[in-house]
Amino acid sequence: MNDYILRATFAGDSGRIFVANTKETVNKAFEYHKTSPVMTAALGRTLTGAAIMGSMLKSDDDLLTISIKGDGPGAGITVTANNRVQVKGYPFNPVVDIPLKSNGKLDVSGALGYGTMTVIKDLGLKDPYVGQIPLVSGEIAEDLTYYFAKSEQVPSAVSLGVLVDRDYTVKQSGGFIVQMLPSADDEVISKLEEKMKNIKSITKMLDEGMDCEQILNEVVGDMQPKIYEKIPVEYYCNCTRERVEKALISIGRDELTDILEKDKQATLHCHFCNKDYHFYENDIRDILNRSAK
Repeated sequence: MNDYILRATFAGDSGRIFVANTKETVNKAFEYHKTSPVMTAALGRTLTGAAIMGSMLKSDDDLLTISIKGDGPGAGITVTANNRVQVKGYPFNPVVDIPLKSNGKLDVSGALGYGTMTVIKDLGLKDPYVGQIPLVSGEIAEDLTYYFAKSEQVPSAVSLGVLVDRDYTVKQSGGFIVQMLPSADDEVISKLEEKMKNIKSITKMLDEGMDCEQILNEVVGDMQPKIYEKIPVEYYCNCTRERVEKALISIGRDELTDILEKDKQATLHCHFCNKDYHFYENDIRDILNRSAK
C-alpha cells in the first residue's frame, strides 16, 4: 500500500497541513462499486477528504461519517473513516452518465445536484457531533471548506482530486487540507491566501510525479514546514459473517421466525464492499435456537 497522509505544521506551528495520496484506496473503491468516471471522482474525493479528517481524530474508537445527499442522478454518497485512516464508502447510484463540463472536467456537481453534506463524529460521548451544511458547489472540496468554516469555525483550504484513466481505473487521487490555527497572524493568512490563488490542481501535481512531500513543499515550503507523521491509508471494510449475523439477530425472534416460515432464507448485503451474506433455513434455525438460550 503506497497511499499515505503527511501531517505537518508550518509558520511556527500557526498552521497545519495534511497531504494525501489515495490512488490505491480510490481504485479499490472503483473495483468494488464499478463506478462510472464521474462517480469515481465524486466517491474518491469524498474518501480522500474523510481519510484526512479521520487522521485528525484522537481515539482509536472515534469514527467519522460523511453523508452527502443530493437531487442529481448520483443521489448521494456515504463514507466512513477511523483514526487509523481505514476508510470505506459507497455511492447511492454508482453509474451516472452526464456530459463533461465546458472545461472538459468531470461534472461532479452535476452528478450530485443540490442537497446537503452531513458530518457525523462519534467520539465515544453520549451523543455524536453532527454538523450539516447545504452543498455550496457539490464539488466536495469547496463543500468541506464551507463545512470547516461554518460548523467547526476553522479557516481551511481544501483541495481534492481524482484523475480517471481511459480504462476507467484511477490514474491519480489525492488532496490536501490546510488549516490556520488561532495563533496565525494576518501576514501568514494573507500569504497562504495568495498562494492558494495560483496553486496547481492536486491531480496535476500528482500526475507530474510529485509525492506528498513535494506537494507539501509546493504549498507551504516557504513557511518552514515541519513534518510530524506519515500515516498509511487503506480502503478497509470490516464486515464479516459474524457481524452480519449479529445484525440479523437484532431484528428480533418474531421477525426471524417470519422469515423462516415465509422465505426459508435471508440475504444481507454490505453496501461498502458489495458482498452478499446468505443465511439458509438451517442457518436461521440455528440462530433462533442460540438466541433462545
